[in-house]
Amino acid sequence: MAIPEHKEIRELARRFLEEARPVLAAHEEKEAFPWPLAQKMGDLGFLGVFAPEELGGAGLDFWAYVALLEELGGYASLRSILSVQQSLVLTPLLTFGTEGQKRRYVPRLARGEILGAYALTEPEAGSDAGSLRTRAYRNGDHYVLEGQKTFISHANVAEVFLVFAKTDPERGNRGITAFLVEREDGVRTTPLKGKLGLRAADTGMVFLEGVRVPRDRVLGGEGEGFKVALATLDTGRVSLAAGAVGLMQRALGLSLRYAQERRQFGRPIAAFQLVQAHLAEMKLDLEASRLLTYQAVAKKLQGERYTLEASMAKLFASEAANRVAYRAVQIHGGYGFFEEYEVARLYRDARILTLYEGTSEIQKLVIGAHLTGIRAFGGHGEA
Repeated sequence: MAIPEHKEIRELARRFLEEARPVLAAHEEKEAFPWPLAQKMGDLGFLGVFAPEELGGAGLDFWAYVALLEELGGYASLRSILSVQQSLVLTPLLTFGTEGQKRRYVPRLARGEILGAYALTEPEAGSDAGSLRTRAYRNGDHYVLEGQKTFISHANVAEVFLVFAKTDPERGNRGITAFLVEREDGVRTTPLKGKLGLRAADTGMVFLEGVRVPRDRVLGGEGEGFKVALATLDTGRVSLAAGAVGLMQRALGLSLRYAQERRQFGRPIAAFQLVQAHLAEMKLDLEASRLLTYQAVAKKLQGERYTLEASMAKLFASEAANRVAYRAVQIHGGYGFFEEYEVARLYRDARILTLYEGTSEIQKLVIGAHLTGIRAFGGHGEA
């Protein structure tokens, strides 16, 4: 498996992070979206890494995107901006969009001039996408959308929303349609504050009350929304796995430095066997997660279906990131319990990885369905 190193983009990301750390910390403390950093990421080309140059992107390969996710993974609020913009919005646009849709949205998204949001989850429909209650009714040359979404990343900062709604409830999953909805169409949003982690990442609710959307903003065709959602989630899960790898890299690096500097009983704690055992387990989780992630990416780039590999990578890497963050706090001892030490934030940020874009439980059911050929979640599930 040949993997481009992309040293230049990794180094560019590291230089960006040197300047970004204090700015991000201030925004994390206030639970405020870091607009200056998002704009800088757009200026650097980070938000359109694999978008074609003719559409305003950097025109690099998917491995460059993975490299960026790894570098920014230790700063989950920034990694979230990267993931939402590219995995959840640009990917379905580039895959299913018409030429007109691509010309309208991709250049501005790729350059970071506007941000996008992926609006699937609802108060009563999370893992069970077939239970969507948001409706879209045909009205001449428009659709009228009614419903609400929750836990939506970029809800309050996005200008374009990929919204999933039922156009034909009698057809179940085959009656779901994806729409490109603009804020000026009448979308109303409200923030959700008090998150455990990702405190500088924007999260909110989206309200669709008589929102009129032209027919030419259907993405992928009427009734094709569930297919769009599943294809998008495969890429999203790979991106989360890569981000988890980055979080583990950061946690291990900080723990190694602390263990070599912190002295007890007359020597560095890195000399103690049980501390070395923690570090060894962290390294194993990191590298196993990286290999599973790279396997999924390689299969994606071969043009093969990679749902199984994406779920395995996401499941293992997200759970591993929580184990690694736990060990990082343990190595830091009492100091790790205080926000002054970065491992406290890593511990909080790791927790969401097992929850969004398919919980760990859903990933196990997806993997089980592939192994047995039997869905454990009825007609509305994924496989």
